[in-house]
Parts: sequence; C-alpha cells; structure tokens
Amino acid sequence: MASLLKVDPEVKLKREPLGTVSHHRLFFLSQAEDLVANFFPKKLLELDGFLKEPILNIHDLTQIHSDMNLPVPDPILLTNSHDGLDGPNMKKRKLEDREETFQGTKVFVMPNGMLKSNQQLVDIIEKVKPEIRLLIEKCNTVKMWVQLLIPRIEDGNNFGVSIQEETVAELRTVESEAASYLDQISRYYITRAKLVSKIAKYPHVEDYRRTVTEIDEKEYISLRLIISELRNQYVTLHDMILKNIEKIKRPRSSNAETLY
Repeated sequence: MASLLKVDPEVKLKREPLGTVSHHRLFFLSQAEDLVANFFPKKLLELDGFLKEPILNIHDLTQIHSDMNLPVPDPILLTNSHDGLDGPNMKKRKLEDREETFQGTKVFVMPNGMLKSNQQLVDIIEKVKPEIRLLIEKCNTVKMWVQLLIPRIEDGNNFGVSIQEETVAELRTVESEAASYLDQISRYYITRAKLVSKIAKYPHVEDYRRTVTEIDEKEYISLRLIISELRNQYVTLHDMILKNIEKIKRPRSSNAETLY
C-alpha cells in the first residue's frame, strides 16, 4: 500500500509545455501524493507540539485579560437654576440636559491613546491564520488530485469511484470548516470593537467591561479548539486516504474492497 504513494520525481512534468491542461494535471498528481505521504504527518506533529506550548495551556483565564486603557471619568454634576432669572431659557436648558442624558458621555480624544487589542490573543491569531490558510490550500490540491483520478462514467464496477467521491466530499467539508474559522476570527474582532466603542461612550457601565473580558476568554478557548481541529483534520485525512489508497488510485480494479 505504501508503494502506491511513492512520488516519481518530476513525473513527466518537464515533458509537458507550461500552461497546458496536461501540465497542470501532472502537477497536481505529483504534489498531492507527497502531501499525503509526507506533509500531512509532519504538519499534524507540528500542530500537536503547538498545542503543548505554555501560551495555549493557561488554566487561569484572568491571565489573558487586557487593560481597557479607558479610565472611568469623574461624574458630571448638573445644577438647575430656580431663581427664575433664566426665564425663557429654562425649557431649552431642560431639553439639552435630557438629550445629554440619552447620548451618554462624549469622548473626543482617548485619554491614554489608542485602545489596543488583546495582544496575547492577537499573537495566537497571527500564528493560527497561516495554518488555516495552509490547510485550505493543501486540501484543495489533494481534492483536485482525487478528482483527476476519477475515471470516465461507465456502467458497473463503480464502487471505487464511490470511494473517490466520498474522499472528495470529505476534503470539501474540511475546506469549508477551515474557511469558517477565518470568519470566526473576523467576527471576534468586530464584536469586541463594538463593545469597546460602547465602553468609550458609556464608561460607567461595568457590564460592558465584563463582556469584553468574557469575549476574550471565549476566543482563547475557541482558538485552542481550532488548532486541535486542524491537527485532527490532518490525522483524519491522512488515515482515510491511506486506508483507501488502492481504490482511490485504481477505482476500477478487479478486487472489491470496502470503504473504511
């Protein structure tokens, strides 16, 4: 079975003119087999080591909290005039006071400069995003490899073809899930930004500040889960393709085997 994954160096690649369909087909065939045989096992070990790093094994989640850099201002005292001297201006002044109450505290300049992101989470995200993109790219290459191995449509003896189609479906699912991880990271940033804006407008509301720390803790847990899922997907794909490599490469051979 292992012999089926041996990659022929530069397999006929130099014989084909660049840019032709045959050249691209041979490129996928040569690259994908090396990915399954060598890259997938190597990458799953790297991700497993990443999961064991101290930054991803923080049990006290208060350690990942970050300073809001937005102090609570002193309360504003409003005084009303009752001596009748303001006369016609009293109604206007009351309306302005009421409007000011609903608008919240106006913040034109942040007292301590820019409100920065949670740097610990940013560092983890900057390491995770390339891994997500890499998985998507490699899955796409392997998916094309399997699709190019699918023979022409014929009656009967299509069990091997069904295994190929099942493998393609699994690779497509992994691609979709990995893309959703990138979307999840984007949603974290925009959600946190909206909450920090609320804190800037209503600095006296403690619940907004607590919600930001809750979101940071949730994102930390989600990032660790994403890395674990990336590792598991490499394991699953490597195992599935190896178990069915004979049917994937020779879907219409005479021997009938089952899909594991």
